[in-house]
Amino acid sequence: MSAADTTTPAKVPPPRQAPPPAAPDAPRRPRAKGAAGTPWLLLAPCLLVLAVVMGYPLVRLVTLSFQKFGQSQLWGFQPAESAGFGNFTKVLSDGEFWQVVLRTIVFAAGSVIFTMVLGMLIALLLQRVSGWVRTLINIALVASWGMPVIVATTVFKWLFDSDYGVLNAVLSKLPGVDLIGHNWFASGPQGLAVIMLLVVWGAVPFVVITLSAGLTQVPKELEEAARLDGAGAWGVFRFVTLPILKPIIVMLTTLSVIWDMGVFPQVFVMRNGHPEAEFQLLTTYSYDRAFVVNDYGQGSAIALITVVLLLGVVAVYMRQMLKIGEVE
Repeated sequence: MSAADTTTPAKVPPPRQAPPPAAPDAPRRPRAKGAAGTPWLLLAPCLLVLAVVMGYPLVRLVTLSFQKFGQSQLWGFQPAESAGFGNFTKVLSDGEFWQVVLRTIVFAAGSVIFTMVLGMLIALLLQRVSGWVRTLINIALVASWGMPVIVATTVFKWLFDSDYGVLNAVLSKLPGVDLIGHNWFASGPQGLAVIMLLVVWGAVPFVVITLSAGLTQVPKELEEAARLDGAGAWGVFRFVTLPILKPIIVMLTTLSVIWDMGVFPQVFVMRNGHPEAEFQLLTTYSYDRAFVVNDYGQGSAIALITVVLLLGVVAVYMRQMLKIGEVE
């Protein structure tokens, strides 16, 4: 037997089969005529309502801000005269206006910070209580959120009243504290702190409910993995919970800034319809110039400047949301 007969013949791999030809793409159905305009047709009623409810007042506001418009023009005794940028020049060159702007920014910043911090703490607490306690707290939050602003303001006026206020009586029972007859509105900072507390009290329920819904979307697996890696409660919140809640926090913060810079009834009612100079915010200052001084042109200019400031806040919000969308 030869060596050739004893060797094992090499296995020849089977020939590769050519892949089957790809199936031709199904022909796309031509878009029906008018399909592109269907969304706009559905949005038309809403856009029409917005144009009527918001469009005309905004156009009228811009028009008045460039006119000399007082009580004589309001009653039709004299025609409205163009003032150009005169109203804006008077407003921007007035030192009192810039004090009001600074006061409004500080008031809004303090309200937003306290609202977001307190709302986050309560939302985190709701994740660690039993179901019936969570239900009771949610009922209380919704009840306080649904309370009309005028009613809530009246309640706070009674709580902080200098003669019959419950808060002064309760705090005076503490050792070394005597607040009987104390007037919380004798100075601007104290009075604005009370109004800020009222604003925070009314805004916290919405923040808590929204953040509680967002916390349900945080994966428990990520939190458990962070704990196994040695992260404490603060580490889990900072590196796991907070990044996931960032879009919600940005949205709530922006809305809170807009709402708190537009606070009007709380200040107006708390000061009995006549806010003193130390209590003036941009909204009440614009109202005072228009309906107390009867200079509607200057009041409209102040309101328009407020709108521009709020548009800046909205622009920052949109930029942050676009960045979040790019990261995701």
